[in-house]
Amino acid sequence: MRSVSIYFSGRTIVLILITTSTVLIPLLNQNKIGLAQLTSSSQQQPSTRIVQPYSYWHVWVDSAGMTHQNKCEFRDFSPFSLGKGTEPIFIDRLPNTPAHVVIAQSPKGWVGQWHENPATQWIITLSGRWFVETMDGHRVEMGPGDVSLGDDQGSKPNGDGHVGHLSVILGDAPLTLMFIQLDHNVRIDVPC
Repeated sequence: MRSVSIYFSGRTIVLILITTSTVLIPLLNQNKIGLAQLTSSSQQQPSTRIVQPYSYWHVWVDSAGMTHQNKCEFRDFSPFSLGKGTEPIFIDRLPNTPAHVVIAQSPKGWVGQWHENPATQWIITLSGRWFVETMDGHRVEMGPGDVSLGDDQGSKPNGDGHVGHLSVILGDAPLTLMFIQLDHNVRIDVPC
């Protein structure tokens, strides 16, 4: 089981995903120092625990305009102190600056016909189940705690007229997602 905790400090957004092995993964705005300053003020020794990679799905577009999904990993963790007397956690600082944070809920049975993500965005499933299918036919089912990077802007219609990806809600419950929209353009031909 995975749980999600979100903290806001000014423009800094920290998203911590906790897995059953209690691995912490924050998504931090690297341009802000506020929370990061806690690291330099702490004299804590790094934990000897082994940090496990955490996977996410990257929906991306190639130079021909075809969309794909690759399983990627957060793995560049370094110790981070939340304050004096607190054992450090491990973080992977991503080079993304959040532009918007949106919570969306879709009713059971909802189908998001073929479309591109409106902006490059991290998508975190908070509740419910759904799948994303890319133009290459790859279908990935996701549930609470699963993460995807929607980066498929610039796709070109295939023979069936499909662009981007198809999103479909599974089961008898609504789907609640958190979108962290980023302030940069899509990178063509760059998975993970």
